[in-house]
Amino acid sequence: MNLIQFIDNNGERAVATVEGDIARVVTGASSVYALATDALERGESLAAAITRLGTGGTVDRNAILAEGRLLSPIDHPDPAHLYVTGTGLTHLGSAATRDAMHTANSGAAETGLTDTMKMFRMGLEGGKPAAGTKGVQPEWFYKGNGYAVVNPGQPIPSPAFALDAGEEPEIAGIYIIDNNGQPRRLGFALANEFSDHVTERVNYLYLAHSKLRACAFGPELRVGDLPAHIEGKSRIWRDGKVLWEKPFLSGEDNMSHTIANLEYHHFKYDLFRRPGDVHVHMFGTATLSFADGIKTQAGDVFEIEESQFGAALRNPVQQENEVEVTVGTLY
Repeated sequence: MNLIQFIDNNGERAVATVEGDIARVVTGASSVYALATDALERGESLAAAITRLGTGGTVDRNAILAEGRLLSPIDHPDPAHLYVTGTGLTHLGSAATRDAMHTANSGAAETGLTDTMKMFRMGLEGGKPAAGTKGVQPEWFYKGNGYAVVNPGQPIPSPAFALDAGEEPEIAGIYIIDNNGQPRRLGFALANEFSDHVTERVNYLYLAHSKLRACAFGPELRVGDLPAHIEGKSRIWRDGKVLWEKPFLSGEDNMSHTIANLEYHHFKYDLFRRPGDVHVHMFGTATLSFADGIKTQAGDVFEIEESQFGAALRNPVQQENEVEVTVGTLY
């Protein structure tokens, strides 16, 4: 079962289940967050909550998308309480591009492995521990909060100071923290972990800067476990034509870490277990148009699709104007 959030024809928020191309409105549900918190309070699953509420009439998901009424598949009433984070070097093909980006400035050609390759090897050797044991921790980054999330179909802004505007097709885990401070996974969604790869290439210590960009995920929330093998397509459209296209792989069959290991190393921090918070945690990728020499421009459209996740995630690039920042005093 997949879920979407949208604005209905009356301008009100609504939730619908999606099976194939058929979307049915969940009775009385105004948001996935409210649906999930209600399920937690009643001690039932998300699926059970939907069964209890029932579904009503059908809606045209594609029309909702085309009309710009689709929302991200989860949000928070206070966007500051939605965390967007991620892990890198988690996929079996992910090291080569990152290593090439970092080798020239690291001196690794003379001294041995880059830190990138060392981290990747650590994942290969210890990222899939036996059940009940803790594996090696992955690379981790903070991306932003709910204010950094762009709805499906809406423009992803690239700051005036950015050196690059590049897509990263990923899978994101979607979580809510229960009243006991424990993470509860709702499911997974397609994600575009939009980044600045040129800034990262200057020096790998700029990785944190390169990740502080907007992002998008959805359009649908896949409720349930992550398929072991995921094979989708990542595309860039320019002037109505495909500029670049490549398959992307995910799922544990194609990863050097288990989902459980990545989840543990995120949620082991008390900060990320505050009741009521929402977490969108991205699991990495091995496919980048940047690696093929693509430089995007304003108006290009990113498209990420994988049939197991429903509708494709599409967002155009929008160049922002420079913003003057003045630091004042209050003393």
